Amino acid sequence: MLTILGFAMIATFLVLIMTKKMSPIAALVLIPALFCVAVGQGAQLGDYVIEGVGNLAPTAAMLMFAIVYFGVMIDVGLFDPIVRSILKFCQADPMRIVVGTAVLAAIVSLDGDGSTTFMITVSAMYPLYKRLKMSLVVMTGVAATANGVMNTLPWGGPTARAATALKLDASEIFVPMIPALAMGLLAVFVLAYVLGIRERKRLGMLTLDEALAREPEQETVSAGTGGTGGKDRLRKGAAASASAGGTGTGSGASAGGTENEDEDDDAFQGLDPNRPTLRPKLYWFNAGLTAALLTAMIMELLPIPVLFLLGAALALTVNFPHMPDQRARIAAHADNVLNVSGMVFAAAVFTGVLTGTGMVEHMADWVVGTVPEAMGPHMAIVTGLLSLPLTYFMSNDGFYFGVLPVLAEAGAAHGVSPVEIARASLAGQALHMSSPLVPAVYVLVGMAKVEFGDHTRFTVKWAVLTSLVVLAAGILFGIM
Repeated sequence: MLTILGFAMIATFLVLIMTKKMSPIAALVLIPALFCVAVGQGAQLGDYVIEGVGNLAPTAAMLMFAIVYFGVMIDVGLFDPIVRSILKFCQADPMRIVVGTAVLAAIVSLDGDGSTTFMITVSAMYPLYKRLKMSLVVMTGVAATANGVMNTLPWGGPTARAATALKLDASEIFVPMIPALAMGLLAVFVLAYVLGIRERKRLGMLTLDEALAREPEQETVSAGTGGTGGKDRLRKGAAASASAGGTGTGSGASAGGTENEDEDDDAFQGLDPNRPTLRPKLYWFNAGLTAALLTAMIMELLPIPVLFLLGAALALTVNFPHMPDQRARIAAHADNVLNVSGMVFAAAVFTGVLTGTGMVEHMADWVVGTVPEAMGPHMAIVTGLLSLPLTYFMSNDGFYFGVLPVLAEAGAAHGVSPVEIARASLAGQALHMSSPLVPAVYVLVGMAKVEFGDHTRFTVKWAVLTSLVVLAAGILFGIM
């Protein structure tokens, strides 16, 4: 019964947010509360929620201060050279911009933290997408999938969890997987190229000089517009955006995209060379502080929430020594902080009920029990396939510490080594990074001003395909 209700709760949540019948925050809170009552454990709802909030509180704190920190770094101009370099390379070509998004997300993912990756990637690329009226779900989808592949780095989390759960060495799992993961990353770049070509056909292509030289004229590019008309509209819209740090209207919702109409969203603040918050004399201090912060994060010198708390306080104090300026910077980023932290605490209700009622455990047991006996010698492949839905519908902790040992035990009975099972379990990470249970994805969609349902509807199919490429490459190379 709990198995059925668990799957029903997840399906109900996904349907409601993808059809936009409920907001993600409301769905994350109300749906699990109703199902908790339905399983006869309504009296324990408070305990489950408090436990879930306690588990995710450090993540919420980290995100709050990370948003403030990177928001300040954007304000003072730390990422302006990156934006200018990418804009120069992309030459207002949508294909290059999408590929650049994938490359940037993959590079920044080396720090092992999804939230940091999405903050930096969106900060750099969002102005370009808004300037050219490109589909923002293309940006979020490519960034999430690239980060998912890179999330398998030993310090990223899943590999360490698999090694801990099965008492293996992380390098023993990860190093042989490098060729398969490289194929997965190559698949992301190919995907970015294909999506970029689609955007180019829809919008047309300009040189950078053309994009900046046109006279202002407001006109929105609608979804599906292509050919010469698309080019003319792009030129008008790009010129309008380029003038005086323009405002930019909505993004054409290509291929399942969403349309945003934020007239005063400061879309091009990152490219405005005259904004009063710039601190050019402190550029190398801010660069050094960010490098030190990321290094300390990778070396695990302190818990990540503590590092970002200290970093945010130091960045504010040095760059904006006057209290009114500090308050103004905090207020400027308050919306993002509230949206993201609120989403994390709402997700705590969902995960708390899913775990506390025993739904996750029953769902995992049922899935493992459905594996036919004849598939025993192929448990590595089975594990890889199961990692897609299971890491999407449950946390990495739940999968790697709850399900993976059971799969490894079943594989061992048929002569499949635990290390093969561990490697196969990494295949689903490209999809996992778009799971509604991953707090970082709310940073991504929140900063990009994309509806979570739109992101999910667009990204899932491409993330599944990427995960299958990793799994197929692992089999082909004899890694699993």
